[in-house]
Amino acid sequence: MVHLFVIGSTGSLTTIEYEPGVVADLKRAITALAPPDQEYAHEQAWHDGNGHSHVQAALLGPSLSVPVKDAALATGTWQQVVVINHDNGPRTRKIALTLTGM
Repeated sequence: MVHLFVIGSTGSLTTIEYEPGVVADLKRAITALAPPDQEYAHEQAWHDGNGHSHVQAALLGPSLSVPVKDAALATGTWQQVVVINHDNGPRTRKIALTLTGM
């Protein structure tokens, strides 16, 4: 089993079929849940315009566990692991990885 954890409070991890339609659908759904144009209490403390980023990342979550079989991720045919940056600017993301059971 490999456990992945994105370091930072405005990033998340999930699996999707990584194709333009699904990417657009996921982006639209996440934006609907926590729109950037809403007021967030976070802005009162930091004034950095990314209150929605923290909420979006928290909804999807920072970690993911994936089985490993024959030295490869045991994902579905069209399933890819993706890191999502929810912040309002580019960020370099680090992923902590723990491998167990090998």
